[in-house]
Amino acid sequence: MRFEHPATFNPIDQLKVIGHPTNRIDGPLKTTGTAPYAYERHDVVPNQAYGYVVGSGIGKGEIAAIDLAAANAAPGVLAIVTAGNAGKLGKGERNVAPLLGGPEIAHYHQALAVVVAETFEQARAAAQLVRIDYARVDGKFDLAAERHRAGTPNPQIGGPADTAVGDFIAAFAAAPLQLDAHYTTPDQGHAMMEPHASIAAWDRDKLTVWTSNQMIAWGVEDMAKTLGIPRENIRLVSPYVGGGFGGKLFLRADVLLAALGARAAGRPVKVALQRPLMFNNTTHRPATIQRIRIGAERDGTITAIGHESWSGNVSGGEPEMAVSQTRLLYAGAHRMTATRLAALDLPEGNAMRAPGEASGMMALEIAIDELADKLGIDPVALRIKNDTQVDPEHPERHFSQRQLVRCLNDGAARFGWSRRNPKPGQVRDGRWLIGMGVAAAFRNNLVTKSAARVRLDGQGMVTVETDMTDIGTGSYTIIAQTVAEMMGIPLEKVAVRLGDSDFPVSCGSGGQWGGNNSTAGVYAACVKLRETITQKLGFNSEEAVFADGLVRSGNRSVPLAQAAGEGELVAEDAIEYGDLAKTYQQSTFGAHFVEVGVDADTAEISVRRMLAVCAAGRILNPKAARSQVIGAMTMGVGAALMEDLVVDKRHGLFINHDLAAYEVPVHADIPHQDMVFLDETDPISSPMKAKGVAELGICGVAAAVANAVQNATGVRVREYPITLDKLLYALQVD
Repeated sequence: MRFEHPATFNPIDQLKVIGHPTNRIDGPLKTTGTAPYAYERHDVVPNQAYGYVVGSGIGKGEIAAIDLAAANAAPGVLAIVTAGNAGKLGKGERNVAPLLGGPEIAHYHQALAVVVAETFEQARAAAQLVRIDYARVDGKFDLAAERHRAGTPNPQIGGPADTAVGDFIAAFAAAPLQLDAHYTTPDQGHAMMEPHASIAAWDRDKLTVWTSNQMIAWGVEDMAKTLGIPRENIRLVSPYVGGGFGGKLFLRADVLLAALGARAAGRPVKVALQRPLMFNNTTHRPATIQRIRIGAERDGTITAIGHESWSGNVSGGEPEMAVSQTRLLYAGAHRMTATRLAALDLPEGNAMRAPGEASGMMALEIAIDELADKLGIDPVALRIKNDTQVDPEHPERHFSQRQLVRCLNDGAARFGWSRRNPKPGQVRDGRWLIGMGVAAAFRNNLVTKSAARVRLDGQGMVTVETDMTDIGTGSYTIIAQTVAEMMGIPLEKVAVRLGDSDFPVSCGSGGQWGGNNSTAGVYAACVKLRETITQKLGFNSEEAVFADGLVRSGNRSVPLAQAAGEGELVAEDAIEYGDLAKTYQQSTFGAHFVEVGVDADTAEISVRRMLAVCAAGRILNPKAARSQVIGAMTMGVGAALMEDLVVDKRHGLFINHDLAAYEVPVHADIPHQDMVFLDETDPISSPMKAKGVAELGICGVAAAVANAVQNATGVRVREYPITLDKLLYALQVD
């Protein structure tokens, strides 16, 4: 199905099932511990052995010698795979550094070997006996030190590295009021609960991998290139993913080493990356240094806005596109954005929830508040004054929907923003200094092809099959809701099968594109199934009504199950969008409001209240969507106050590579979270009239926290995270 224009009649608009706060259909499996996650799938193949990964102990250099004798002689050892005996390996399109290192070493904890044994304990013990001598060389591990050598990267998914409209330099110099400030964001880790884990089994030349992966088709494609075997010889299965946040978008070492270990041992092998390797072996959100310059008239009209960002990555890696939102969020005649990439020898930087915008909004939305302070204008009013309904860099292109102003106004009224004292440090609650902060929320909405297959059987049951994954976002449920709505049946009559490369290729989970596009693909398949059914029953497909398990047309009414007869009816289709993304700018918007307390003596920060107001198209399942937004808000608090992968600049590793030292928010850190979805539909986005929402909830949160801390204390912190040491001295001086 090719979608380019809004449909005049759309059965999804009945809203009998879609749009309702539906419980997760996979919830009982997950709450009872019976959902089969990758490492726990003991029943999929017998005689599983265990692999344990040996990671590099240096950040840059090569292997001088490797001694496997003691490890090979250890009890239970079946095989040890290294680059020396793995055979010729290619590299997947989406993998930057080789997943199996040697003799060259690209980064700390790059996988150098996998030890396969009868039990996990035996594999772990034998791995400690692997002896590696290194020839270490000095690496580049400090972004600040390498900033001056950073170059202009090639165009990325987020657009070109640099953009320019008008004459920014001249307009900024002429502006009556100017802001010029630097901000930094640290490296951050995904820290999902489920580790990267895989079980691999060979049947002659056919490989099956049960894994934890967000993008099934990408994984198959890159695995085929890495192993040098046909794609059709690989099956990837990932029905349940225990968190990803972008860290499981791509093929990682656990998948490859499970496959290599299984081939070497001659039996199925399971591999899970140890927690330290999840931080150093896989990907992370790269640190940034950002400079923002804004020129404005005295009334708050922005005349010039410039945003430059520096980040680092391993050779061949991509930058953190932290300037993306600045190209679209606020009006301004004269504009400039620039992205620079430094070569670093740290582990690979890549996508983490809202890549680009999450980091960029951490800086931009502080800068807007700083500009408001200079102007003496309320921060909400300043954002509203500089709203735009067109792409500021391409004014001929309108937003399909843009309700940022309403998000700000509704949020301000609901949060009690009018009670905020604009003068910092004036409101107290005992020993606590109280402050309020605001930030806009912004994340682009991406449309991409997605396919599905639906089957109707003689019992009136409809089964949907697509390689779409559920990473905790609720894919099972919204896909079931889509089928139930389209086919006029209750949810109990829908079976959903996900995460298998044998199924039609979906959009996958990432970039907050999953919900809208995957359901649109299911919608397309259901449209085709409806046409097949009506043709078989002799109905006019345009007049037929599917409801209550029946198909009605005129005076005739036939049970849906009867259409399948003794067999089943099968339909498969995909949603495709043509040039839709070029015609309209599609984005999601919101507003975050935060109240904090800061202990006047200790500088301890306590988040007291949070509110998010989101405009993200039709909300397919408000209960699941709310869960996604409050989870994102929680991650935003972590980014503001805690999360920091600390770089050991001598040895090139993230030193706090476990869940004890890499701090994330817990229940005690998060107050009651209030959130509101605007009653919005976007008929231009897809036949579902939905958009993404899972990443919108994090964009801007950290800045809202930072702005609240400044309002409470008068101390402006531009270096994240906002830790006690960055506040304490200033508070004591005051």
